[in-house]
Amino acid sequence: MRPVMTLVALSLLASTSLAQTPAASSVEVNYDKPEHFRDASLDSNGYERGADEHVMKELRSYLQALGKRYLPPGQSLRIDIRDIDLAGRYEPWHAQAYSIRFMRDITWPSIDLHYVLSQQGKELSQADARVTDKFYLQRPGRSANSDRLYAEKAMLEEWFRKQFAVQQQTSS
Repeated sequence: MRPVMTLVALSLLASTSLAQTPAASSVEVNYDKPEHFRDASLDSNGYERGADEHVMKELRSYLQALGKRYLPPGQSLRIDIRDIDLAGRYEPWHAQAYSIRFMRDITWPSIDLHYVLSQQGKELSQADARVTDKFYLQRPGRSANSDRLYAEKAMLEEWFRKQFAVQQQTSS
């Protein structure tokens, strides 16, 4: 009889400790009318607008990774991306005009979005944001990166860290 009581006690203890473990942080990324985005395609025929699946998939998984890095357990973040303008432009007067993005000082990346930060179903904050990086060409080490979305990812990481790592410190 005693081993049964011990087993029941251990089961209750285990279920109680599991119930108290905070849920992992999560980031949900939605795209609002991506077919109307200004410029979110890595390949273009010069006339197409909108976002391609590769760009949306890469940015979604990158934002989710940032959430794991910067959000405390139990917080969830919903990001609705409303527009994307990638760094650089296609210049039709160059050879291979629609396979190379030319990076210039005036072609910085920007992303318009709305976010809602919650914890256990309670909204902590929400806002519209325009994330830009006018100095993306002057940042050290960025040009050596072979990732075609390096400028956008670096811009999003800086914004995410400033926006949500600060809240993490104040909520503790």
